[in-house]
Amino acid sequence: MFARSILRAGRVVSLRAPSLSARAVPARRAPSAASWSRAYATGTSPVSPTDPKLGQAQSLLEDGTRALEEGDLPRAKAAYEESISVMPTSGAWFNLGVVEYQLAGPQGAIDAWKQSIALEPSADAYTNLGSAYMMCKPPQTAEAIKSLTAAMEIAPEDPEIQFNLAAVLESSESAVTWFAGC
Repeated sequence: MFARSILRAGRVVSLRAPSLSARAVPARRAPSAASWSRAYATGTSPVSPTDPKLGQAQSLLEDGTRALEEGDLPRAKAAYEESISVMPTSGAWFNLGVVEYQLAGPQGAIDAWKQSIALEPSADAYTNLGSAYMMCKPPQTAEAIKSLTAAMEIAPEDPEIQFNLAAVLESSESAVTWFAGC
């Protein structure tokens, strides 16, 4: 029903930047699911040499991302939780949501993605949130529509968000209500 609905790549920080500060780069988008590679958020702010908490949180976030890429979900979860305890960041919450979804299902992921959005709204977090709402038993269609609509406000030209919103609307009676509000 959803194209790459869960584990959508967020902003990625280049860990091989030539300077001491990491820089944010857009996530890679592939034309097909077969060639799509996952990327995870590794932070949104450059590491400041004068803020040891930020540097420690960033290091833990990077440790979690390596563990996640290796498929070691418990280690990734522990690293993200520790990063959040040092200094909560949108990227750590986003990736914790990815891990929570894989380990326990949508509810833990929903909570983490809401925290990520509270710190820094992103289309990726809203898209994952909307998809997670649809994976709940029973699906929380109204919440999914709200999340995907928020994602479209941030990235109106994103075809994945458009597709997911259309799929949710088509599968629900909420379509009439949603279109009536336009």
